[in-house]
Amino acid sequence: MMPIRHGRPSWSMLALVAPLLSNRACLSFSVNKASFGRFNRVYSTSQLWSTQVKPDDVLIVSEMPEDLPLTLKNQYYLLRHGQSTGNVEGVISSSRELATSSKHGLTELGYEQGKGSATQLLDTLQKENAKLGDQVIFYSSPFARAKQTAQACLDGLAEPEQSARALNMGLEILPDIQIEYGLMERWFGTLDDDAIETYGYVWPLDQKNVTHTSYDVESVAAVATRLRNVILDLEEKHKGKHLVLTSHADVLQIMQLYAADSKNVGNFSSYRFANGEVRAMKRTPDSLPEAKPLEPPKLGT
Repeated sequence: MMPIRHGRPSWSMLALVAPLLSNRACLSFSVNKASFGRFNRVYSTSQLWSTQVKPDDVLIVSEMPEDLPLTLKNQYYLLRHGQSTGNVEGVISSSRELATSSKHGLTELGYEQGKGSATQLLDTLQKENAKLGDQVIFYSSPFARAKQTAQACLDGLAEPEQSARALNMGLEILPDIQIEYGLMERWFGTLDDDAIETYGYVWPLDQKNVTHTSYDVESVAAVATRLRNVILDLEEKHKGKHLVLTSHADVLQIMQLYAADSKNVGNFSSYRFANGEVRAMKRTPDSLPEAKPLEPPKLGT
């Protein structure tokens, strides 16, 4: 296959070429370094494909995990964080240091989106036949933007109108947020803190190969593996609960397709969550929303 001879491949170029790649080695550069992104960083050719520099919690896997059990004891709801300051800055925000930091928390709009998600959550709970006496429990990624969104949703549920509605539905909404490290953001390797346009170097490759770690990213299969562990752990802890998982776009989209037994979980980026959006975690491919063409993320989302 003819190599791509550009120091900085465009989003549209990668989206076009990725389906033709047989493996990550097919994507090559005609120079020994490539400069791109918001800060015009310089990467060596070997660093682009390195899997040596990574956080301890990021797995290197060779295949997708086993399917989730056919029947689960709990019902799961996926909530994406509201607009963050990182969204507004237009940077990738995946550093593990953010698990113990307030950096890239919610904007005022993001808080309102989180608060507004309370209505979506109650709508979804109603559709999923939540009944008298059922408990709703919030779990969250440790990143500030996710924790703050979970709290904003709880704040929304405490508003008079939503509180009365939850009471009429007979729901018990637990006020404490449980932190779950397995829900943290997907690690984006050497692209972390770079411009959001550089998602375009990864998402098209995800569609072709769910185990790739180009740019030292956490692979789709690795994210699915830790999410499977999260669900199995929660299945051990709870029975008959409604569990709200507050997390990040890539993570939730991978979870959605993996749980629905999609043929190619690498297509997750065609099912993008909006800020503050709630979806029930379903178990069949026909439950997925309509796929959309792969597009670059918009500033502020």
